[in-house]
Amino acid sequence: MKTININGTLIDLSTPRVMGIVNVTPDSFFPGSRKQAPNEIVERCRQILREGGAMIDVGAQSTSPAARFLDAKEESERLMPALKLIRKEFPDIILSVDTFYADVAKEAVEEYGVNIINDISGGQIDERMFPVVAQLNVPYILMHMRGMPQTMQQLTHYDNFMQDILYYFSERKAKLNQLGVNDVIIDPGFGFSKTVSQNYELMAYLKYFHIFEEPLLVGISRKSMICKLLGITPEESLNGTSVLNTVALLSGADILRVHDVKEAVECVKIIAKIVEFDT
Repeated sequence: MKTININGTLIDLSTPRVMGIVNVTPDSFFPGSRKQAPNEIVERCRQILREGGAMIDVGAQSTSPAARFLDAKEESERLMPALKLIRKEFPDIILSVDTFYADVAKEAVEEYGVNIINDISGGQIDERMFPVVAQLNVPYILMHMRGMPQTMQQLTHYDNFMQDILYYFSERKAKLNQLGVNDVIIDPGFGFSKTVSQNYELMAYLKYFHIFEEPLLVGISRKSMICKLLGITPEESLNGTSVLNTVALLSGADILRVHDVKEAVECVKIIAKIVEFDT
């Protein structure tokens, strides 16, 4: 049974959980997820919980290649007021913070009780991230990416695509374990340093990631791998998102990181019902 330790309580992932996205940024790739005014942030969190979300992931920096890169101070100035507001309104919700800066992660956990660190860079942008996460003793989402968000799509050549990615995770997970980080969540990094075709290859071989015996997070919500394949916009990509979330669940995903919580929760319920007869 896969679990994550949240403040001493083991959260059972035998039924997959849905993580709802809150972007406190003006330039997220999906306009519907941008929430900056306090009332918008609170209402978005209410919506996530109402629709069955078990976790909220808050980010203050767009990872789109076209977005402006924020330093740690700017990111913190955007992020911390939102975390303060959310924690006040929803004291018991499991909060994840989307950052690749160790200082931002530290402040978020120590000041606002953030429960999970979600680092798209896998500790590569800020080399202090791994030791800080070990010190904070919180679960860490380890994602695969090469380079920076602004350069990642120029870094899509691999000697052996799946083998290279699996090696990346084995190496970085070992470093985290050596430091005493025991709650590692694996995120294959759909859309990061990967071509459209590579993203679908990754989805086809998602079951390979179970060799790590860690919870598996999949985040494909409204991403360009859907839009480019189907010739549509992010606003039109909910159906494609639900299809891929379903495939991910059938391949053993434990957490779905999404913009559209209700639809993802429905995917989880339907697949859980089917799996009842297949065990």
